[in-house]
Amino acid sequence: MKKLESPIEYLKGVGPAKGELLRKELGVYTFGDLLVNYPFRYVDKTKFHKVRDLNTAGAEVQIKGILRSVNTIGEGGKKRLVAKLRDDTGVVELVWFRGIHWLSRSLEVGKEYIVFGKVNEFNRKFNIPHPEIEAVNLQNAREESTFSPVYASTEKLNNRGLDSKGRRKLLKTIFEQIKMGEDLPENLPDYMIEKLKLVPHSLAMKNIHFPKSQKELDLARFRLKFEELFFLQLRLLRIKRRRVDEVRGFVFKVVGDYFHQFFNEKLPFELTGAQKRVVKEIRRDLGAGSQMNRLLQGDVGSGKTIVALLSMLIAIDNGYQAVLVAPTEILAQQHYIGISEDLEGIDLKVAFLAGSVKGKKRKLLLEELAEGKINILVGTHAVFEDPVIFKNLGLAIIDEQHRFGVAQRSKLWKKSSPYPAHIMVMSATPIPRTLAMTLYGDLEVSVIDELPPGRKEIDTSHKMEGNRLRVIGFMKEQIKLGRQIYIVYPLIEESEKLDLANLMSGYETLLRDFPMPEYQISIVHGRMKAKEKDFEMQRFIKNETQIMIATTVIEVGVNVPNASVMIIENAERFGLSQLHQLRGRVGRGAEKSYCILMTSYKLSDNSKERLATMVRTNNGFEIAEADLKLRGSGNIEGTQQSGVINLNLADLGTDQKILTTARAVATQILEKDPKLEHPANARLAAHMRKKAKNIKVWSRIS
Repeated sequence: MKKLESPIEYLKGVGPAKGELLRKELGVYTFGDLLVNYPFRYVDKTKFHKVRDLNTAGAEVQIKGILRSVNTIGEGGKKRLVAKLRDDTGVVELVWFRGIHWLSRSLEVGKEYIVFGKVNEFNRKFNIPHPEIEAVNLQNAREESTFSPVYASTEKLNNRGLDSKGRRKLLKTIFEQIKMGEDLPENLPDYMIEKLKLVPHSLAMKNIHFPKSQKELDLARFRLKFEELFFLQLRLLRIKRRRVDEVRGFVFKVVGDYFHQFFNEKLPFELTGAQKRVVKEIRRDLGAGSQMNRLLQGDVGSGKTIVALLSMLIAIDNGYQAVLVAPTEILAQQHYIGISEDLEGIDLKVAFLAGSVKGKKRKLLLEELAEGKINILVGTHAVFEDPVIFKNLGLAIIDEQHRFGVAQRSKLWKKSSPYPAHIMVMSATPIPRTLAMTLYGDLEVSVIDELPPGRKEIDTSHKMEGNRLRVIGFMKEQIKLGRQIYIVYPLIEESEKLDLANLMSGYETLLRDFPMPEYQISIVHGRMKAKEKDFEMQRFIKNETQIMIATTVIEVGVNVPNASVMIIENAERFGLSQLHQLRGRVGRGAEKSYCILMTSYKLSDNSKERLATMVRTNNGFEIAEADLKLRGSGNIEGTQQSGVINLNLADLGTDQKILTTARAVATQILEKDPKLEHPANARLAAHMRKKAKNIKVWSRIS
């Protein structure tokens, strides 16, 4: 067994109990896992502060001094250890509330220590709670390291001595035991290292943990980030190339009567330039002989659905069936109604399938589908079930695809033969280019980056609680003009009861502040049954109710052109992407529309930046880029379940240039050596084989 594959409990200083803790808290199973658990920041420990200079709570300081006293104070749960450290300018108290027994035995009065921690103010005096403390010895007195790594930790790890200081000791032990070139072999070709001026892999691994200068740290971080993104792109591009070369697809040779009849007679508006470009891209894919796997993305209201319908008509013109799958019954129903209306007068059969379609109706639908009498099926997750059999499925379109699991989508592959159906996935949440290159790096991407003419920008404003009466007055004005209003409350996942209480409290306040008995209010929330939700939605759509109070169930799929005001309560609790989606529920009619973001006065800097972004721009792609920078790729909706983004060091929000370079290099290599058979690429091939053992590839089904 190679050294880095050794179980973590065999590392000196770990053992079975700490090994179990590292597995549970950090997912660290081996020596190698600990090496790739990188620091998230670094502290400059060449600087020493004086006690007299401690004047800012929250500041991180390092002090060298003599320990003058160590005392345990209090009893039971209030027990604490208090030590006094003196330098040549004064005395500072060090306080610990945990690990008291061990610390009281290990600290020696009269000895010189180096202390590092955050300054705290209590009773107008400054102290340092839970500092790192280390006795001065020959080694740390001569310590050359400029940057001390800080690792993500938990209370359980800290209590067992596995905080940053403890982890640094373990990492030093690993580096003492391994042979750098053998245990950390080079995985990039020499020509790439020379061209990009990269430091060796083994040196980068050491310097990411123990850099002696900012330059060493920068070079190590660039090398490891590039490597991470390069291998990710290489894998995705190989999958894409293999799919194009190996996975055959139905050839849709003609664009026939159904397409032309709809385009010439039924199309409700002139396509935008972006829509025309995307339809051409899809037509080219459908006739190429390989299975299409395409992502169609565009902003709210950019006209993705009409592009989807035109694509389905191409499939039908070639004798095949098409299916459109949506994540909720409300959205699926809306697609069904919209497509049925669009195709009225054209001799095609459109059907709807969801969990609510039961008994004889369901049985008849499934029979007609299997016989090929249904041309377009629109449905929910119910479409994936085994009894749903198509006669000749040629195209599957998945709307809001991040809401579906990969295993569900894979079931579509089994529903057509001899080839898998062409797949198009749609996202109404604009995806930053870097994220699309990674999350969907093995798909072709079509972007509708142009809104239809006449679509007005939504006037967005941020209002504090003190503006509540003015907002109520504005609502009354809008309703008198015949408009409708959404009021949305945040969904707090941990507590449906709290959501409901929040929403009902808002409803009662509205009744009190809005004494207009001639107007009606709908309420929609997650605890309602599907029929109740649908009933309330339909009332609002028909303008039987003028105000809809809801949780985020209306985020996707409600299309009420008469609704011109969106009020989002506690807007600071929503992510940027979600705020943009909610805003997109208005602005669908001819009238000017408004989005009002209501918050309390107490806001974090992050919340202020999110809200300012919403007020500044209506551009979904700009908002998506800002969201990526604020939250990082790991927290963007859909990335966790993708199985693609699992980055230890790189961040798609801040490392866009590195990603672009990595993809360009990977593309060049595969163009010259698609199977990585050239001797110069032997390291790449070996590393990819090693990685492949740990990866389950779902990417072929988008």
